[in-house]
Amino acid sequence: MAQLRHALPLLLAGLATLAQAELQIEAPAELVGRLSPHLQHAGGPQALRSQAGEILATEGYFSPTIEVDALKLRIDPGPRTLIERVDLEIAGPLADERRQALIAGWQLPPGQPFRQEDWNKAKQQVLAELLASEHADARLEDSRADIDVASARAALTAHYQAGPRYRYGPLQIAGLHRFTPALVDRYNRQVRPGEPYRAAELQNLVSVLQSTPYFASVRAELATDAAAIDDAGNAVAPVRLQVRERPGHRAGFGVGASSNTGARVEANYNTPDLFGQAWELDTGLRLEQKRQTFYSDVLLPPDARQRRHSIGLVRETSDIEKLRIERHALGVQRIQQRGSVEQRLSLNWQRERRRPDGSVDVTSRALVPNATWTWRQLDNPLDPRAGTVLQLSVGGGAKAALSDQNFVRLHGRIQYYLPVGERDTLSLRGELGRTFADSRLRIPQDYLFRTGGTGSVRGYAYNSLGIKEGEATVGGRYLAVLSAEYTHWLSPDWGLAVFVDAGDAVDALADARLAAGYGLGLRWRSPAGPIGADLAYGERTRELQLHFALSIPF
Repeated sequence: MAQLRHALPLLLAGLATLAQAELQIEAPAELVGRLSPHLQHAGGPQALRSQAGEILATEGYFSPTIEVDALKLRIDPGPRTLIERVDLEIAGPLADERRQALIAGWQLPPGQPFRQEDWNKAKQQVLAELLASEHADARLEDSRADIDVASARAALTAHYQAGPRYRYGPLQIAGLHRFTPALVDRYNRQVRPGEPYRAAELQNLVSVLQSTPYFASVRAELATDAAAIDDAGNAVAPVRLQVRERPGHRAGFGVGASSNTGARVEANYNTPDLFGQAWELDTGLRLEQKRQTFYSDVLLPPDARQRRHSIGLVRETSDIEKLRIERHALGVQRIQQRGSVEQRLSLNWQRERRRPDGSVDVTSRALVPNATWTWRQLDNPLDPRAGTVLQLSVGGGAKAALSDQNFVRLHGRIQYYLPVGERDTLSLRGELGRTFADSRLRIPQDYLFRTGGTGSVRGYAYNSLGIKEGEATVGGRYLAVLSAEYTHWLSPDWGLAVFVDAGDAVDALADARLAAGYGLGLRWRSPAGPIGADLAYGERTRELQLHFALSIPF
């Protein structure tokens, strides 16, 4: 009995060691990675053989030789099964050209190795393409993979029924209370009665309506159960649209901080139905350490050409780089999206009083028509890794039209994103600006140029690069900024960045001397979008600057 008591712990320890030992698999390298995750805890020899055989069959190996020796598994997969022929048939009222295109695009043609995953994908791809356009009742009626183990050949059969061609019927909207169907119609440009059904168009309508200030949720479906056949043999089905309107009044509060303007508190009020006209009112008060702003904007629904008009006013005071500014502005704007290009046309009247420390006060007035074009081609608008954003704006004022100075302002900006490896990103940015005028005096600061700070030239305080007037920094007539940043992602959410910026704002080209800044940054992909903090060194000032921006709504 005593010997048994001593032997039992040794036996248990040995069993534990065997349980923790890793199974060794001798097989072609491309199969080891496929087998290993599933076989480490498969059990005894019979279970190992069975499960390994099932996995190999999904890769097209139907006659393997499998040997199990303790913790070693030897596999000779044998010949791989190849596709010998494919019987692909698509029945129904399908245009011949489209039928041939679907057959030509079949993803598993003769000569390819048979894999279960590829077989499933190929079948689903044809069905998905049919369902996405016109054929909302399409189905896979028959599919078989006949395997000849002796010859290692596979014969595939896939028969589809496309079903009728669908056309949109009338739009049936449920859930409207304050708003009318005419408002929905302003945003609907594709889902029109008589037009061919496209699943992407329905999804686009949902996305567009949900992005408006009017609807909290939107669902859309083609009502195939209520379809009727027209004279051309098409199925005409109504579109059921279920919406939930946003609250009629919303108030928001928030706190935040940024290295540019300091700590911030703000309050906001929004209603999407001002005067019962589906006009959106957005107004609020933002109090920052260096700037205080009251704003109020009224935005109208899009017109028949998808142009959205707005009118707004702002009252702002600021004290940045020893330049105190009091500004009143009133403006109207029209926004129109044309493909990848967003166009903004505006007319703004502004009265500005600036008080630079150590210099005289100046009051400036300007009535400025302005046009801005923005072209975006990005893989992800919120967190891009590849693509380009190009922006160009032009505006100006004249003494003959309520301005104190004649001027024309041009400004251009380009941002280029280049993916590096699997996760990293290289970002390049360039910015040029010029205000054509005999003098910068009596031109509001919005139409001149200062730079420095987060989003411009890091390593320098916000708007600290410009023209010295007394002790203050004011805007100049020329601007140039260059930036390069490389971000290495340590994980899906956290990354490190290294960057170099250079730029300046001057009043004459002879004074141009770019101020360089460089440093390191931390990046976080937050649920609200990328957030970063940068520590940068400015060569001109020989000082370190911390740059960040944080906002918390509640």
